[in-house]
Amino acid sequence: MTGIAIPRRQNRQNRTNINQSIKAKEVRVIDPEGNQIGIIPTHRALATAADFGLDLVEISPTATPPVCKIMDYGRHKYKETKKKQEAKKKQSTFQVKEIKVRPKTGEHDLEVKIGHIKKFIGRKDKVKVTVIFRGREITLSQFGRNLLGKIAEKTEEIAFVEQEPKFEGRTMMMILAPK
Repeated sequence: MTGIAIPRRQNRQNRTNINQSIKAKEVRVIDPEGNQIGIIPTHRALATAADFGLDLVEISPTATPPVCKIMDYGRHKYKETKKKQEAKKKQSTFQVKEIKVRPKTGEHDLEVKIGHIKKFIGRKDKVKVTVIFRGREITLSQFGRNLLGKIAEKTEEIAFVEQEPKFEGRTMMMILAPK
């Protein structure tokens, strides 16, 4: 063995110092009810926390002196996890689904595609409707615009046009969003 020292990665942003891991000589202490006890030596703060039967948790390590609160650290960590989970639930997540059609797509095929669009909109997803032009079909841009207008008209009760039809190279696209 060559004895190469591999440095340990420490993630200081997510780590909270509690009890014996607090390195400061003096700390500003807040009791469990939220009242300030004052600036006292760390060993006395630990003894005070032990008297309450709770933990000494470093809340603001960058302050001078660091601010510590006497609390049940397990309960505090549990509540923080619950808050994060609730925030995650409230975030609205959606996907953008894409439906591709051609300028001369048949009537029945178009109805099937509109059924898919309604299903996606019902699941609160946005839908990007793309008309693909191949070869000389590029001269039929009006057919593509009419097709997108027809799709928007048939889905207007559940969706609105978020982005009007526009050309991008050999494709014309429009975005529908749920109402």
